[in-house]
Amino acid sequence: MGSLKLDVATNVLRLAQPFRISGYVFETAEVLIVTLRDDEYRGHGEGAGAYYLGDDLDHMREAVETARAAIESGPTREELRSIMPAGGARNAVDAALWDLEAARTGRPVWQLAGLTEAPRPIVTTFTVSADTPEAMAARATSYAGAKSIKIKLTGELDLDLARVAAIRAARPYVWLGVDGNQGFVRGDLDALVNGLLPHDIALLEQPLARGRDAELEDFQSPIPVAGDESLLTLADVAGAVGRFDVVNIKLDKCGGLTEGLLMAAEARRLGLGVMVGTMIGTSLATAPGFVLGQIADLVDLDGPTFLAQDRTPGVVYADGTLYAPDTVWGGARDTAK
Repeated sequence: MGSLKLDVATNVLRLAQPFRISGYVFETAEVLIVTLRDDEYRGHGEGAGAYYLGDDLDHMREAVETARAAIESGPTREELRSIMPAGGARNAVDAALWDLEAARTGRPVWQLAGLTEAPRPIVTTFTVSADTPEAMAARATSYAGAKSIKIKLTGELDLDLARVAAIRAARPYVWLGVDGNQGFVRGDLDALVNGLLPHDIALLEQPLARGRDAELEDFQSPIPVAGDESLLTLADVAGAVGRFDVVNIKLDKCGGLTEGLLMAAEARRLGLGVMVGTMIGTSLATAPGFVLGQIADLVDLDGPTFLAQDRTPGVVYADGTLYAPDTVWGGARDTAK
């Protein structure tokens, strides 16, 4: 791509309210913002890293600075996969390279990614963080236009099933999935699934801790099981067979849209479902996932909805769908100076 100038900034995003999952409560989210410039154009990207991998702001900054000379030499996106390790820092740089290429070539990212039709609004899940059953039901009700809701569980079996029952009663017709966030043990799973079935739960995400995936090999679940924390990069996808039914691709885990597209193709080849998710971040982080979401079976890209304030321009949530205009990221002309 030719020599580039790399600029790095950080931002602490305040959440509108605490976000609770198994073992964690978040009140802020820290993100790394990367800008790549040449003499005419610039590209932007944002990364948040994965908290459970220790991929925090200091780690991401170090990863970028270590690779600064190689990044400023103007690598291709494929070369970047060898220059930087997977994680939030590479995700931010990868996104900036995509955005810069769109500006340089006059072709939007969706075309560069091989899509044959312009992106359409896609149904996304809206997440209910862990709380009392009553509070969670109220939160689910507040998502008035949602067609798809994901429920955060904590591994407290009776309480979790009460949470699910309360939300199903409040929203009898929406698609419902649950996310264990590694909170359960193998001995809980039969009781968990049996308790979920009466509530028409369509997905069980990451019930066991990362590293205990082999325990799923003898688990016959009538509810599809998705791998999230257990499936980080392209190298992990083959190991999902026989353990998971769905691969949840997050760009902050795998290191960007370039790797995410490879993961989706490999998951399809192996007969696995494709899900695209996100860490909490702004619309700048969500827009690359929106491109990947065009070819996914399930989309969980509600990160900006948790923020007290998103960036402008931002992605659009309407009637249970997500749309990311080219003006947010990845447009053919909008990043030109």
